[in-house]
Amino acid sequence: MNVLVTGGAGYIGSHVVRQLGAAGHSIVVFDNLSTGYRWAVTCGELVVGDLADEAAIADVFARYRFDAVLHFAANIVVPESVANPLKYYRNNTRNTLNLLKAIAEHQVPYMVFSSTAAVYGMPDEAVLTEDMPLVPINPYGASKMMSERMIMDLAAATSLNYVILRYFNVAGANPDGLLGQATPEATHLIKVACECATGQRDGMSVFGTDYDTRDGTCVRDYIHVEDLAKAHVMALNHMAGGGESKVLNCGYGSGFTVREVIDVVKRLSGVDFPVEEVGRRAGDPAALMADNGRIKEVLGWQPDYDDLDTIVDTALAWEKLWQHRRASDNA
Repeated sequence: MNVLVTGGAGYIGSHVVRQLGAAGHSIVVFDNLSTGYRWAVTCGELVVGDLADEAAIADVFARYRFDAVLHFAANIVVPESVANPLKYYRNNTRNTLNLLKAIAEHQVPYMVFSSTAAVYGMPDEAVLTEDMPLVPINPYGASKMMSERMIMDLAAATSLNYVILRYFNVAGANPDGLLGQATPEATHLIKVACECATGQRDGMSVFGTDYDTRDGTCVRDYIHVEDLAKAHVMALNHMAGGGESKVLNCGYGSGFTVREVIDVVKRLSGVDFPVEEVGRRAGDPAALMADNGRIKEVLGWQPDYDDLDTIVDTALAWEKLWQHRRASDNA
């Protein structure tokens, strides 16, 4: 297929682009490079542009005939969304609307959307199914929920088919060291802990140690970025084969506590970096894990990297490479 990938120069998008290229798809990446990098686009053509610019969107759709759009471009930092909500409604929701206008005008048949478990809010259950109510508690989750609804409504009114993938906690890096998370000032636990282990941070904090979990810290479902990328390629195959539009959780269905993750990073790195225990953050559920039965049934998806040691090992290897690369660039 001819595929447009918005945000394809970023962390998750770049891994998907590489797998799309390996599968033989023709790719155009549309990215404003605010958090992405030119070097991360390993397949296809990069068009530098912003989804806030409707003329730029119209131009790229006029120049290519796309069979599918994969939409990653978004802001994703929850605390920032609380402090600056309009930024998230502009970039995540309004810009998705801009993209959907072009998809509708050019009658693109397939769309895969990058969504999040944040749409579920603070559920009572620890293991989440796709049919649970959507009650986001922050502007990030709300902005994604609104985008999901726009996609569903457009699909109901047109011939658009979609797969919405709700990510849980994405981590790790390409095992060959080609790609990884290079996002500045990242807030994801495994990324932060690996930065501590490689001397890029002096230490880190654990937010809350009094949760009703096995060691008092939050439990989360961590999915390797390569397994997540595979789900996107399989989602395209599903729709091309006549499959119906679906909403699918992306996770392993099991979880690790914050302390367990930090202990694995320390063990694999051999570095005992400082960890400060502080109070809870507002809006952090005790445990969040994906019920992944539907994605396995619908797509036939099976993970290849469902192992915390493997996830952390690839993340650590990437941090060392990324640190060396930046040092070389600044030399």
